[in-house]
Amino acid sequence: MTISVETPVFVHEDFTTQKKTKELQLDNIIPMSKESSDDVVFLAPEVNAFGRQFRDYADANSERQKSVEEFYKTQHTNQTLDFVKKMRSEYGKLDKMVMNIWECCELLNEVVDESDPDLDEPQIQHLLQSAEAIRKDYPDEDWLHLTALIHDLGKVLTLPQFGGLPQWAVVGDTFPVGCAFDESNVHRKYFMENPDFDNPLYNTKNGIYSEGCGLENVCMSWGHDDYMYLVAKENGSTLPSAGMFIIRYHSFYPLHKAGAYTHLMNEEDKENLKWLHVFNNYDLYSKSKVHVDVEKVKPYYMSIIKKYFPENLRW
Repeated sequence: MTISVETPVFVHEDFTTQKKTKELQLDNIIPMSKESSDDVVFLAPEVNAFGRQFRDYADANSERQKSVEEFYKTQHTNQTLDFVKKMRSEYGKLDKMVMNIWECCELLNEVVDESDPDLDEPQIQHLLQSAEAIRKDYPDEDWLHLTALIHDLGKVLTLPQFGGLPQWAVVGDTFPVGCAFDESNVHRKYFMENPDFDNPLYNTKNGIYSEGCGLENVCMSWGHDDYMYLVAKENGSTLPSAGMFIIRYHSFYPLHKAGAYTHLMNEEDKENLKWLHVFNNYDLYSKSKVHVDVEKVKPYYMSIIKKYFPENLRW
């Protein structure tokens, strides 16, 4: 089943009416829905739940920032091409558990993302905050609401039932392996400890890839993005291509925030990236200490889960 989605409309924001964060300024254009459920669109807050800029990795005096930097040091050292291939082979079997989407959402209550400098709330709240913010501004795009709900479900990889992978193998920004590590990667200096860093096969701009090969042919660092993409794909989800792209690359900040690695993209990637830009503003800036009433919104999400997924999935 193929579902086509209309390309999102982008309009320039008048910066005299709303001061934007540095992250939004990088986008240059602000995605807006063509209609809203109550004519009020989501506006990005200026600071995160800790009163700091979003994705601010520079405050070395912050204890949370220190732990985040240590996380990236470990991640950048260990995410090699061989490691990624091993993880995709192991977890591509989808033999860890059988459960439905909502059961997995509830499992996520046990996970806190150590790589996230913006929030330390249970993950299910982040999922619902993102989904509800998008639902408000894009009421007719139910596939996008569902994509927001499920995009981080792969973080269950940290739980014992799924092998209890260390956080560096599950969360954090993602990046291609098998080619040079771009300067835009956060805490890039720690890649120098990665065994692939000095490998002549991998340390050129294209590495083992060719220009325009398409991101589907590029090995990304292993984590919850790629795992959830495999779960959705192998269980026969009917989400549109843009939804699958968002799930697989929403943590690929070097691409969708810094514009790196675009030489590897094909035309379909470029179209899907437009929707990822829409999604990212809600994924990043909807993080809040204000909780969503889970039981109130659950019936709606159960209905769209049924539309795009089988009842039970292999994980």
